[in-house]
Amino acid sequence: MENILVAGANGTTGKKIVNLLKESQYFNPIAMVRKEEQKAFFEAKKIDTVLGDLEGDVSQVFNTTNKIDKVLFAAGSGGKKVVEVDQEGAKRLIDASNKNNVKKFVMLSSMGANQPEKAEQLQEYLKAKHNADEYLKSSGLTYSIVRPGTLTNNELTNEIELEEKLNNRGEISRNDVAQTLVRTLKDEIANNATFEIIKGNTLIGDALNKVSTVKA
Repeated sequence: MENILVAGANGTTGKKIVNLLKESQYFNPIAMVRKEEQKAFFEAKKIDTVLGDLEGDVSQVFNTTNKIDKVLFAAGSGGKKVVEVDQEGAKRLIDASNKNNVKKFVMLSSMGANQPEKAEQLQEYLKAKHNADEYLKSSGLTYSIVRPGTLTNNELTNEIELEEKLNNRGEISRNDVAQTLVRTLKDEIANNATFEIIKGNTLIGDALNKVSTVKA
């Protein structure tokens, strides 16, 4: 099994990701949390945890008993510290991943991050996400960048609409986003690819199989 470091594990979507990884036969989650008191939630489920603050040095999160094979970045500042967390925090974790020979880095981004200047809302957030995405692309790491539409708390449908660039905006449940991110961790799926997702009518697995893998 591969060990997956989940940044933002304590968030709403992060917890869904960690639970899916725990149920998986391929992956073992390592929940990265910012505060000591946040560890209890995961430890009660026998999920490995590591303390790390994206606003500081994150190199120590790789000093775990289990070597981290891949990283899934699902952290977010909630709009409060977009540069410090969503941008610079992501960059710190990308750098540390490079130094520790991480095999793949999956980034939870956002629709609109490709052209933040055109957004009517959340320009600062989207600019931060854009900068983090571009940094990842140029890092030399094998990556996947997943850009969902507006997140909802609806039930899992296991169906999405996926394109490199969708012509229409839309929403998607956190459950379907989490499912997509976990599947994207697989070695053969969407390497060095960036794509947008909203709710749709194509099974997640089928949609991901059509994503072209770009040779680095």
